[in-house]
Amino acid sequence: MDLILWRHAEAKQASGTLADGDRELTARGREHAGRMAEWLRRQRLPKVMVMSSPAKRAVQTAEALSLPFKITRQLGVGASTADLLGAAGWPDRPGAIILVSHQPALGRLAALLLAGSEADWTIKKAGIWWFSNRVRHDETQTVLRAVHNP
Repeated sequence: MDLILWRHAEAKQASGTLADGDRELTARGREHAGRMAEWLRRQRLPKVMVMSSPAKRAVQTAEALSLPFKITRQLGVGASTADLLGAAGWPDRPGAIILVSHQPALGRLAALLLAGSEADWTIKKAGIWWFSNRVRHDETQTVLRAVHNP
C-alpha cells in the first residue's frame, strides 16, 4: 500500500466574517497545489483513491489533481492520527491513497509511521510525504518513498 499525506496549500487568513472551514486558497496556494498535483500525476500511481478534508482549502487542493475524490469528515480540522489511519485503511488497503488534510494530524502521523510514536513534526503547506508498506522476511516495514514540497 502507498499512503500519501498531502497538506492543503496556502489559504487566506481567517477573518471575522470567514469561518475557518470556508477559507479558500490564495493565488500562491493554487499555484503550489497545481505544481504538486502535476508531480503526483507523473508518479503514475496504481489504483489511486483520493480523500479530502471537508475544509474548502483542502477540497481546492484535492481538485488540483483532477481525479475523483471523496470528502471525509475524518480528515477535517482537529483530526487525530487514528482518524487518518482509519480513513486510509493503513496498512491493508491495496493500491495508493492520497489524504488531503491538515496539521498537526499529518505531521503526527508521519512521526508515528517513521519513529513509532506521535510527535509534532511539520509538513509544509502543499507538501507531500509518501509512505509505502511492505513485508520483508515476515516483517512489516514502513518506507518513506518521498518528501516533496512546492
